Amino acid sequence: MFIGQRIKEERIKKGYSQEQLGNLIGVSKVSICGYEKGVRTPSLSIFNKLVSVLDLDPDYALGNDVNVIAEKGEKYTVNVAKEDLQIINILKKHPKLYNRLCSDPKRTIDLIARKMNL
Repeated sequence: MFIGQRIKEERIKKGYSQEQLGNLIGVSKVSICGYEKGVRTPSLSIFNKLVSVLDLDPDYALGNDVNVIAEKGEKYTVNVAKEDLQIINILKKHPKLYNRLCSDPKRTIDLIARKMNL
């Protein structure tokens, strides 16, 4: 998953406007805005330019920055975004919701989306 907020933070740290960053990588200000809001996903070539210009680790930009070891002795690890871990930790503070999500994630997420008019 591409994390637009991370692109925005790095752009601001570097002192670029959306228009300046767009000019550097060959896209419009509107495209940069879309990437940052998560409503657009850059092509591979644009993504490569973004991480190069912003001096970002591609794994960080994709949300693969936290190494998680599987439970129950399974011999593999996965990388997830720290934002995803934050969501999980907050959900665990609401055991009924967490258990419902675990038992039927699609239905529960669909219900939440409908309730929020998303």
